[in-house]
Amino acid sequence: MLTIYGIKNCSTMKKAFDFFDQVGVAYGFFDYKKQAPTAELLRSWIDQLGLDVVINRRGTTWRKLTELQQAEAEQADSAIALLQAQPSLIKRPIITDDSGKVLLVGFDPATYQAMLTPNAT
Repeated sequence: MLTIYGIKNCSTMKKAFDFFDQVGVAYGFFDYKKQAPTAELLRSWIDQLGLDVVINRRGTTWRKLTELQQAEAEQADSAIALLQAQPSLIKRPIITDDSGKVLLVGFDPATYQAMLTPNAT
């Protein structure tokens, strides 16, 4: 089963939910606003994807950070603490499989469809 990580009221998240609901794929949901991701989970994502993919530098939360906080986000350990304190900084959705492997980040219908039909050409 897939797990979708994000914020329930985010418009991008709603697109992901709608997509999986329409194609009948079961998923679990982890809401950053209800529970901050653990340091271990964030470390796993950073190891798999890199900080540039995990941190949402385009959102208003990023723009509201001080220059010092933005600079600290360039180092994994301080970035993890910042992401736990302000989970809106995490790109969304992040979709993982049962093993914790990240399958998708963000929403793109073609990429989602390709994940469901990997042998299609």
